[in-house]
Amino acid sequence: MTVHDPILAAAQRARAAIPDDTAMLRAAAELARDYALANPRIYWTDLLASALVGWSALAGAILVDNVAIALTCGLVSMLALYRAASFIHELTHVRKGALPGFRLGWNLLVGLPLMIPSFMYEGVHTQHHARTRYGTADDPEYLPLALMKPWSLPLFILVAALAPIGLILRFGLLTPLSLLVPALRRKVVAEFSALSINPAYRRRAPEGDFARQWAAQEAGACVVALALVGSVFAFGWKPLLVYMAVHSAMTVINQLRTLVAHLWENEGEAMTVTAQYLDSVNVPPPGTLPALWAPVGLRYHALHHLLPSVPYHALGKAHARLMDTLDMDSPYRKGNYAGMMPLVGKIARSTMTRGA
Repeated sequence: MTVHDPILAAAQRARAAIPDDTAMLRAAAELARDYALANPRIYWTDLLASALVGWSALAGAILVDNVAIALTCGLVSMLALYRAASFIHELTHVRKGALPGFRLGWNLLVGLPLMIPSFMYEGVHTQHHARTRYGTADDPEYLPLALMKPWSLPLFILVAALAPIGLILRFGLLTPLSLLVPALRRKVVAEFSALSINPAYRRRAPEGDFARQWAAQEAGACVVALALVGSVFAFGWKPLLVYMAVHSAMTVINQLRTLVAHLWENEGEAMTVTAQYLDSVNVPPPGTLPALWAPVGLRYHALHHLLPSVPYHALGKAHARLMDTLDMDSPYRKGNYAGMMPLVGKIARSTMTRGA
């Protein structure tokens, strides 16, 4: 979508060019040094506990006949697996060597069983953080959702709900077929191998060690997809349908979180770091629900754009320190919001007034 109204276009350019706030950036740089170390014990304990609870609850949802108990198990499974899956975000930022074996462990416990291997995000998400890419047409994780048509938001959520079907087709059908058809393989790599929201984004073919990791992870996800289809013949439809319902609910929650991770008001202009921060969202305490729908540090998404190398378990401390040290009129405070619903309403109203 292009803004044709010259007044709106001028306002957008002004937002993108907001001068950087030196006090905020200086304080963030100091925090990046103070909170740079990832704690392996926290990472492994959190991941293992989340995966154990998630898969155990999923088994309960499949095996228990009592509907109320099965639904409760399904809800617990969704929240726990969502938390475990969210560590894919940490994999893209953690410093090399800081968490030995964590990438392999995450893929075996979560990524492959959910058909979201880490290669789908690694090498993609970091482009979202590139200073000159954020909010532009080259950003794989950005769309001007607040400036689009009103029907774009329901479609955005519906696509997420269908994700389990899409992933089974991607890995169970396209992976083996693309190995036989080079032209299809190029298309699969470019267009169907990234967890992105920008439909125009095209991915380059992997090289070196990453290509070997990609191949191994894709093969594993292919085996899982085929096993899920085959499970219908061995165990009937219930296990697959319960798995897909939990997976779908988890993906919808993540899509709703994505919907409120930014204000989505930029339309292609390169933005200053402060402008990028103000286009992003923190949902800090005292609210408690964001810990469920924005786990593993994702409730501090705006702060994360200032401190992408800081591990998730240190973001709360970094946020508190910034709130204590920065002036009351600092732009940092303008990135803090109360919860999901006000933000969803804000974006919805924007689409109805400017995108209709």
